[in-house]
Amino acid sequence: MRQNMIDASKLDLKESIVNIRRVAKVVKGGRNFRFSVTVVVGNGEGYVGVGLGKAQEIPEAVRKAIEDAKKRLIYVPTVGTTIPHRTLGIFGAGQVLIMPAAPGTGVIAGSAVRMVLELAGIKDVRAKSIGSNNSGNMACATIEGLRNLKTVEQISRLRGKTKEEILG
Repeated sequence: MRQNMIDASKLDLKESIVNIRRVAKVVKGGRNFRFSVTVVVGNGEGYVGVGLGKAQEIPEAVRKAIEDAKKRLIYVPTVGTTIPHRTLGIFGAGQVLIMPAAPGTGVIAGSAVRMVLELAGIKDVRAKSIGSNNSGNMACATIEGLRNLKTVEQISRLRGKTKEEILG
């Protein structure tokens, strides 16, 4: 299962709704309508998560999505105000290329990707979405990309070298 479960109750999390969709299921008596909500939660200091909730009413779907996002929190390593290295996140047909940027650049990204990066607390970053433009898939692809980030300390531990040997 998951090795490092994060206790969401100890974090001061902010939430943001990525999208709300009305979905229909066709049954014998007609159509059943439900709402599907994608939500991003984060504390602006490295913790971020994306969740999906479905219900017959929007507030209930939002509550479920927030609960789901809190279960899926990840920690994002940063170097100053940006990310340690360039990364590609893939989810479904959506791909997000996330690149570090110089201080003062700001967050250059599309709407769903921007929400995830800002709630993670990353101030200077560039992102390019490739493939799908589905906002739910873009948010999840961003999370996958951020999950793949590694710090110099982690790389040095994996390779059995010092930080100085890796940085040159």
